[in-house]
Amino acid sequence: MESNPIEHVVSKTSFIPVLGAFSGWLMDGYVSIGYLLVATTLSTQFFPKSYGGLALVAIFLGLPFGAVARIVGSITLGNFLGDRYGRRTMLVYSIIGFSIFSFAIAFLPVYSQVGYVAPVLLFILLFMVGIFAGAEYAGGAALSMENVPQKSRLFVGSFVQSGYGVGFFLISLVIYLIEGPLRISSDLSWRYMYLTTIIPALAALVIRLFTNETEVFKNMQKEGKLEKVPLFGIIRQLREYFATLLILSGLLFINIITFSFFPTLLIMFDHLTYPTMGRNALIATMGIQNAYINLVSLAGVWIGGFAGYYLFRRKLSLSVFTILFFIAFIPAYYLTPVSIQMTVVAFSIIAFFEAAIFSSIPAFLTETFNKAHRTTAVGTVYNFASLPASFALTLIAYLWHVWNNSASITFLLELWVFFVLIGIAVMAIGIFLSKETVNSGVDSITT
Repeated sequence: MESNPIEHVVSKTSFIPVLGAFSGWLMDGYVSIGYLLVATTLSTQFFPKSYGGLALVAIFLGLPFGAVARIVGSITLGNFLGDRYGRRTMLVYSIIGFSIFSFAIAFLPVYSQVGYVAPVLLFILLFMVGIFAGAEYAGGAALSMENVPQKSRLFVGSFVQSGYGVGFFLISLVIYLIEGPLRISSDLSWRYMYLTTIIPALAALVIRLFTNETEVFKNMQKEGKLEKVPLFGIIRQLREYFATLLILSGLLFINIITFSFFPTLLIMFDHLTYPTMGRNALIATMGIQNAYINLVSLAGVWIGGFAGYYLFRRKLSLSVFTILFFIAFIPAYYLTPVSIQMTVVAFSIIAFFEAAIFSSIPAFLTETFNKAHRTTAVGTVYNFASLPASFALTLIAYLWHVWNNSASITFLLELWVFFVLIGIAVMAIGIFLSKETVNSGVDSITT
């Protein structure tokens, strides 16, 4: 066994397809987290002032709306492109659509200009973004993992998975620059943010145009083993599908109410800590705090991949990192009300161990499903799992608004902890029901 996982990966891995997958997840993190970073501003721009706190609830509804679109995209693009015409082909088309509709959001009219037409147009574009984004995870996972030796997959997968976190980090810095040094009005900052989405999109497109199709897919083409309707092939792996659905449902539920909710929570804590600070300054401060937290999460996913290289077993890696996350979460929660500095520390601890869980996911999913319906299975299971998770923020915001009249952050944190524990329980059941995906004799990626 190689003593140095980095040396082993560098010597045996083709990095262009890996970068192709990484760039797409970077784009996804950039756009998805960007929406949440400006959610409070969008709520005032796309809904009337009379909505009050319900405007934020309405903006958060954009998440389940986009999640439904991702399911549609994973079925259509995965079933008819990824498993029929190739992983690379699907990813070229997906990034083009993803970038065009994300960029278009910057030019939308607001409520004061066209009334309720504004949120309708916003949600239409979010739906179109979701359709093309729905192909990204499955295509990226297959493209990268099918080009990597079995031993290195978890380590390389952690790098690919970290693309989302890098996108999170970059968009946090962009928001900080727009709202801070550049001093652009918060009413316009969301437009500038969406204009910048074209930059990571073009980078991803260029990388993918120079990416070759995987040998796994080429061999299936030569041998005539492509499935006519890959979606039907999933029926043969219903147990595996159900187990992975539970794992991802719990994990993505946790992810939404941690990473995706940190911006909103930080704004609230910053406002309590600095009550005289203006809105632009608050958003800029939150942006840089998010960047710090995300740097820690990147360390978590990379260290998780490094540890997984030695653990080797995917189910074992998932189990270990889930237990560590649970152990770390409770003490971290008690740090949050102490001060804004301790809040950032607490969120960083949570982010580190949660990211470590994600390091195992790309290898685990691609090895779980047969190559003939891999992009369809991975795409649909990932995006079906994201649907209940997408309602989490809306539900928390609604319960907080109705039950507590938005008065107590303590009550909000209690709701937050309750939902995190539900996510951990669901994920643990899925891990228990799942099967190990590696053994010493057969590589499930190619069989």
